[in-house]
Amino acid sequence: MGTLVGHVAPGFGFLVIGLWHLLNHIKLHVQNPKTYHSLPWFPSTKIRYLELFLIMLGCTVSISMELVIGPDRHQPFDTDGTIPSNHLHNFEHSFISLTFFVYAVFAIILDKFIPKAQYELTQLLASIAFGQQLLLFHLHSADHMGVEGQYHMLLQILILVSLITTLMGIGYKKNFIVSFIRSISIFFQGLWLMVMGFMLWTPSLIPKGCFLNLEEGHHVVRCHGDEALERAKSLVNIQFSWYLICVTIFAMSLYLAMHKIYEGRIEYQSLTKYDQYQEQLDQDIEAQKKPIKLDESKSFLSMEKSFAPVDMER
Repeated sequence: MGTLVGHVAPGFGFLVIGLWHLLNHIKLHVQNPKTYHSLPWFPSTKIRYLELFLIMLGCTVSISMELVIGPDRHQPFDTDGTIPSNHLHNFEHSFISLTFFVYAVFAIILDKFIPKAQYELTQLLASIAFGQQLLLFHLHSADHMGVEGQYHMLLQILILVSLITTLMGIGYKKNFIVSFIRSISIFFQGLWLMVMGFMLWTPSLIPKGCFLNLEEGHHVVRCHGDEALERAKSLVNIQFSWYLICVTIFAMSLYLAMHKIYEGRIEYQSLTKYDQYQEQLDQDIEAQKKPIKLDESKSFLSMEKSFAPVDMER
């Protein structure tokens, strides 16, 4: 991070993941309002772990950019082996990416071994990732008082919402609103990171009375006097409020559109690895149902293939 690309690229990743979850959760709930329960990640049709693979890839690229490609000497350490002050933020950003990488790896491992607490542990891993992200942005070595600090403060609100809803999801996995808010917060995180990248490192978009100043190897927005600084911060707040309204309208419109498309279609309950143990406890009911392949899981892309046979039975 610390550059336009450093904010836009990870922001795009968060935005895509948030949108992917939003689409899947809405479709699941509209078609299964009584039997709905959340998933921490969604398998795709051909590549089950595509979402997790993309997270791992994005985190690997991010860490490489922060610690290898970005630094002038292609390594973040000083000549005496210590970490120079101008590279502290590189390590902070890398640890955020590393935590999400660990989440994705163990989510795959847990899905392979299928322990009884798979869902809860996967949600806990995601909570730790968001907690790490919140902690490092709150204790960020970069500017806390300037315009960039104001963007970071508002970003922390979104991360906190993601953290709280992920923790709530452990105990309320059948609550659609918790998953819905979590997906929106992840989507909004990505959008806000992208906005930060453009607004803080595009000279023509810098607020009046402020300028880009090169400090410790990266550009920072500085302002001429307190009045210009307070005006710039207020503009950031107004901008956040505007995007909050836009995201709310988008999420509500998306829900209503998908509700109109999928309401009244087949009510479908899939057999996933998260509820295998519950299914085994009710063998009599299960025997009356047609077996469903695990690959035909609760994914937005794989739903259509699973609906057809159920419809024929009805």
